Amino acid sequence: MRRPLALLAAILLVGALAVPASAADGDDGFAIKDPRITESSGLAASRLHPGVHWTHNDSDDGPYLYAVDGATGETVARLTLTGVGAPRDVEAISVGPGNRIFVGDIGDNLGGSWPYVWIYELPEPERLEDATVRATQYVVKYSDGARDAESLVVHPKTGRVYIIDKKEEGGHLYEGPAKLSTEGDNVFRPVAPVELWATDAALSPDGQDLAVRGYFGGIHYAWNGGKLQRKGRLSVPLQGQGESVTFSADGSRLLYGSEGTQSPVESREAPGGGNGDGGGGGNGARAEDGKNTAGEEGGDTVKVGGGAVAVAVVVAILFGLARRRRRG
Repeated sequence: MRRPLALLAAILLVGALAVPASAADGDDGFAIKDPRITESSGLAASRLHPGVHWTHNDSDDGPYLYAVDGATGETVARLTLTGVGAPRDVEAISVGPGNRIFVGDIGDNLGGSWPYVWIYELPEPERLEDATVRATQYVVKYSDGARDAESLVVHPKTGRVYIIDKKEEGGHLYEGPAKLSTEGDNVFRPVAPVELWATDAALSPDGQDLAVRGYFGGIHYAWNGGKLQRKGRLSVPLQGQGESVTFSADGSRLLYGSEGTQSPVESREAPGGGNGDGGGGGNGARAEDGKNTAGEEGGDTVKVGGGAVAVAVVVAILFGLARRRRRG
């Protein structure tokens, strides 16, 4: 995925200082210990196995899903998907009705140049062990042209799949067909604006609340049948490469994940869990220009001293150039 240098400057400066919370169970936060998971880009709390969270790497890994025990941070199962092509840019994962797992191979680092992307669907296994699982692959197109996206949610009642595209100025919630089909293209259509440069999203287990996160901030929406109503800001932790979010299985917590080796998953109170806005304060607090420092409207504002920013910019430039050379 593309990462602007200004954004990287801030997150590199403070990301290393983040300390994951100690975990008594999977809802209190943990650190992913599996050395194979270096680019955790999606996160979904299991309904079938409480305290377990599904994740996957961003790219350059293969058709793999990892089940991570939130009590220990250890991987307790790795699934190898068959029945799908070679994944290109897997960015999101969600659990739908009937314990069906949906995986979004929906990233497009080339700025919307791929004519189609994919969604994979598979049953969540009843036993947590390494296994090969056959998945169903769906071809996805957008009614208004190709685009980059990193957020996929499945409504817990209807099973309908939604995608939020990733645009710095804000994107849209795209609604898929009532039922995905393996015959032909599944066309997703925009149904509501999203005021955030979204890196992931999650629907609450009751289907009433939508949490959308970006690199620095997040927004809580009332789902309202897909006609989103903005309710407030989310208290998103500052992470080295903030990529993922999921509601806990009981809906009381939001867990935020990050890329990187031994990456932390941090826990915050979910919207309505005490202060009505996910711990982020009221709707009105914003940076002076109406956006936060990541260019995300409505997110939490981060303030960093000028000298520290200057140092971080140099580090970010070197890091960005190195990644560009590596990805070629």
